[in-house]
Amino acid sequence: MARRSSQFICQSCGAVSSKWTGRCEPCGEWNSIIEEQTGAGIGGGPGKPPRSKGRVVELVGLQGDAKEAPRIQAKVAELDRVTGGGFVKGSALLVGGDPGIGKSTLLIQAAAALANLGHRTVYISGEEAIGQVRLRAERLGLAQAPVALAAETSVEDILATLEASPPPALLILDSIQTLWTDQVDSTPGTVTQVRASAQAMVRYAKRTGTTLVLVGHVTKDGQIAGPRVVEHMVDAVLYFEGDGAHQYRILRSVKNRFGATDEIGVFEMTGKGLVEVANPSALFLGDRSTTAPGAAVFAGLEGSRPLLIEVQALVAQSSLGTPRRAVIGWDSARLSMILAVLEARCGVRFSQHDVYLNVAGGLKINEPGADLAVAAALISSLSGLALPANCVYFGEISLSGAIRPVAQAPARLKEAQKLGFEQAYCPEGNLKDKMANGFSATGLPELGDFVAKLAVRSGASPQD
Repeated sequence: MARRSSQFICQSCGAVSSKWTGRCEPCGEWNSIIEEQTGAGIGGGPGKPPRSKGRVVELVGLQGDAKEAPRIQAKVAELDRVTGGGFVKGSALLVGGDPGIGKSTLLIQAAAALANLGHRTVYISGEEAIGQVRLRAERLGLAQAPVALAAETSVEDILATLEASPPPALLILDSIQTLWTDQVDSTPGTVTQVRASAQAMVRYAKRTGTTLVLVGHVTKDGQIAGPRVVEHMVDAVLYFEGDGAHQYRILRSVKNRFGATDEIGVFEMTGKGLVEVANPSALFLGDRSTTAPGAAVFAGLEGSRPLLIEVQALVAQSSLGTPRRAVIGWDSARLSMILAVLEARCGVRFSQHDVYLNVAGGLKINEPGADLAVAAALISSLSGLALPANCVYFGEISLSGAIRPVAQAPARLKEAQKLGFEQAYCPEGNLKDKMANGFSATGLPELGDFVAKLAVRSGASPQD
């Protein structure tokens, strides 16, 4: 019986099936399964001829000389922070982000910075013509940077071009979804092509010591398009986040084999390109109102960087049978939990009110330490009483109403003191940490104690 020369592969998760179906069972996506030819591809596969004999690989112990990975710094402080101190030679990075968010702008600026430092950089665009890239470089004032530029999508042509000259220090491919290899009989952008093309380019980077940066498209859910196996093939995955209505951009590390994960770099989009934001806390709090109720300053932590963020809440009387809950920049399920704890443990009623929550500046908070700041903003908006302008809040709230300690409280308080804040409400368990001099920190064991303190200030009962 002849072997099938094609497979049906889901373009969302990469699952392989023997026949076409309307819905992919592993990921649940509809109309995402496409028939693709099964070829050996670059790097081998089912059709690759077997070796006659394998080679013996040397086995070594865990002890030995472990040297720090050599790096090259772009002298862009925010980019070097996210990568863990600079680009590691021979590493592969995957950068994802929404269309138009500034991925190409950031990478052309990084390429120009390295080129001006004497490192050979190559920028290959698969989406734009050479003229378009030159116009962007001219607008950014980078036209004089010695960056080697090409517009090509064939993997074989790219590799032949790179082999004809000394290997570059930095190679940028924009984007991985546009590359194709003639050793795989599939259209560009499919799972088979993306996987084979990425594997060929990563192998080149490991062999020559070139730092490889791949740009990836994202889906409507914000995830990098294509199979997840591509994220496993690279050494670091960076997401470029931001809102088109705001000028701030966040470069976030979600995977890094040579540095810390969950590290962020903050940029501001201007007419001259992306500008580093050395003190993002001051920038995000610059336009806040200190007299309006419903606003609380959260002393957060993004990776190793303390960050002060304003949390805004609006509680309004509802005319609907089911009050509305709207959240921007935070987890809606966690908001529902905080509201339930306030009602069940503290007697604060929200069942007849619409609740709107927003994180200022277009940021997204994933840290549970923001629970106390959210609760403070909700109670402030419900009571109509503005919170103290010189106070910050942080702490995780449990279902029992207890306020649990969070990590690196001294760093949060030090950042708050640097920006002129004088007091903080925090978990009681964090008071044993060394606090900054001249800073007043009030420890809270239970959420009910915090509600009672606010009720005393307003001269009302917690239910009002």
